[in-house]
Amino acid sequence: MFDKKRYLITSALPYANGPLHIGHLAGAYLTGDIYARYLRLMGKDVVFVCGSDEHGAAITIRAKKDGVTPQEIIDKYDAQFKDTFEKMGIKFDIFHRTSSEMHHETAQEFFLNLYKNNEFVEKETEQYYDEAANQFLADRYIIGTCPKCANPDAYGDQCERCGSTLSPTELINPRSTLSGATPILKPTTHWYLPLDRYAEWLRTYIEEGTVDGEQHHDASKWKAHVVGQCKSWLDGGLEPRAITRDLDWGIPVPVKDAAGKVLYVWFDAPIGYISATKQWALDNGKDWKTYWQDEETALIHFIGKDNIVFHCLIFPAILKAYKGDAGERYILPVNVPANQFMNLEGRKISTSKNWAVWVHEYVAEFAGKEDVLRYNMIKLMPEQKDSEFTWKGFQETNNNELVNNIANFINRVIVLTNKYYEGIVPEIDYNQPFSSSKGATETSFIDMELLDLYDKIHELGAHIEAFSFRDALKTLMEISSTGNQLLQFNEPWSRHKTDPEQVKVVLVAALQIVTAISVICRPFMPFTSDRLREMLHLAPIKDNGELLKIMEALAEGLLILPEKHRIGDPQHLFTRITDDVIEAQVKKLEATDLENIAAVPVVEASPYAPLKETIAFDDFNKIDLRTGTIVAAEKVKGAKKLLQLQIDLGFETRQVVSGIAEFFEPEAIIGQQVVVVANLAPRELRGTTSNGMILMAEDEKGNLAFVNPKAGVGNGFLVK
Repeated sequence: MFDKKRYLITSALPYANGPLHIGHLAGAYLTGDIYARYLRLMGKDVVFVCGSDEHGAAITIRAKKDGVTPQEIIDKYDAQFKDTFEKMGIKFDIFHRTSSEMHHETAQEFFLNLYKNNEFVEKETEQYYDEAANQFLADRYIIGTCPKCANPDAYGDQCERCGSTLSPTELINPRSTLSGATPILKPTTHWYLPLDRYAEWLRTYIEEGTVDGEQHHDASKWKAHVVGQCKSWLDGGLEPRAITRDLDWGIPVPVKDAAGKVLYVWFDAPIGYISATKQWALDNGKDWKTYWQDEETALIHFIGKDNIVFHCLIFPAILKAYKGDAGERYILPVNVPANQFMNLEGRKISTSKNWAVWVHEYVAEFAGKEDVLRYNMIKLMPEQKDSEFTWKGFQETNNNELVNNIANFINRVIVLTNKYYEGIVPEIDYNQPFSSSKGATETSFIDMELLDLYDKIHELGAHIEAFSFRDALKTLMEISSTGNQLLQFNEPWSRHKTDPEQVKVVLVAALQIVTAISVICRPFMPFTSDRLREMLHLAPIKDNGELLKIMEALAEGLLILPEKHRIGDPQHLFTRITDDVIEAQVKKLEATDLENIAAVPVVEASPYAPLKETIAFDDFNKIDLRTGTIVAAEKVKGAKKLLQLQIDLGFETRQVVSGIAEFFEPEAIIGQQVVVVANLAPRELRGTTSNGMILMAEDEKGNLAFVNPKAGVGNGFLVK
């Protein structure tokens, strides 16, 4: 945990042009909620802010598509967001709106501050203009043929078929979505944020965690893919970025001669965190500046990987460029623990193709099982790499982990306590021997159960503080499994009559675990926490230091559910999900797929394979490519496609197994120069070890050709 007086936590503002899906939950909202809830349970000063992002071209495009006004669109989805988050237990201190007067004033004040301090560059550029509609076109108002995969309906900023990032001028046969006409290029003037000016301090901020020569944060604690993406941008050279657009929907640029221009949504939206904090402070009698302009505040952004550059480079640049009249400066984020993407049933989630699990539909169809979805999202959370949700996996997780493990353990403890002691926690002899949860017979109840429980809770907290929410959830389930083992080793149901004192100790120990679970499950499953507290006849959790208090009690060897306390009757925390329920959800997705297939126009297939996902320069730089010459070749016995090659790399001869036997005879390729991936991990293929890979080119028919260096280059040299 950061050693700060207070914590300002943000989750990415959802764009108010469509509903939330499970990828949004796993990417930015559950993460922030878990962290904020945990900090509150530890007695920390926390403000957790979010809000609807209500400007930009996507809003007006959706409004045009639905035949309504932009205001109707943002009102609809803002209301839906608030309802969905509340039903899923996402507890913001405020969920604000960028269409509010408070936000407009804050964003314009930021612009004017940077404008007056000469932080902007004014530039004239050519932009597509629709003469029929009489307006400039934002990137999403332009569609055309993708130059990478030939998709005829690629947008001006991205092709949704191959995923390539584009600029409008790259499109083949561009056309306006407003009129269908071919746009023309026309000069227009905009203000730009000169990111290249800030490159030096941004690099030390990202790579070393220092700002102006002082240590700001521990850069080693940032996720590798976050740092890698930022370094890729820095290594490629930062360029000025426009902060204004020619649109009729957005925050007007507050200077003369700026009619028809609004603040670009990427500049406007993150300032929404500040305006939301201002509104929260106004509503609660607080000083917002202590959360944004005091170095004793830790600012943490929870986002998806598509927002990394905005939150790690661009927004920090905006914050640092601000100079208050009284010398006030904004703080910078101490961490941006961005998650990667969640896929669905083997494919990328796509809002445009309706290939998604919509959260508002889930809470309507699975009322009372909100924590089941939360649990699944956390278990599958794409913290370091993309992950995948399947309905079958959802069912198995619920039935095997939530029902069979945690619910079964808690139910047995509550039932046995009511059966044997009329629901009253019995008084015990602390020196009474019993089999601990580890299976060993011990005499110290306090050492073996209370202190072990303290250690596991401490481990869970350490995982949350390191943003390893999957590991934290796993630790929670290990604590529940410890309780199940305690019951299994001691069998209180069969020893109640023969050794009643031992049974008392066992159940009191189990009740301490159940009580701890009622608190530590709260960041992950808040509704389960509420139901469990009710079963135990304990006060509802107010998120005000409850976890810290039970940890202090356990550290001193004190019971956290005291003797003589009366508990309530058992309830079903979780229930099994049947096959027919899951089949209905799978069929719902399949129906969506059929609709998509029917809607796709027949286009001529591109001879070129789509580009793969963009990687950071550092990832590419790890590959060791060397020149070499094939000096021997033979077929691998029993393998139709494999050739065993001996390749001279200059400094050694390397054996490589390659799947090229259908295209080349062994004797015909001896003397062929090749490029070898020389640092690929060894791999066994049909009983033969391959120590590398040769590069080959493949045409549209699947035919292979050697990728060979220029004649005269020797063996063993690096290919860059």
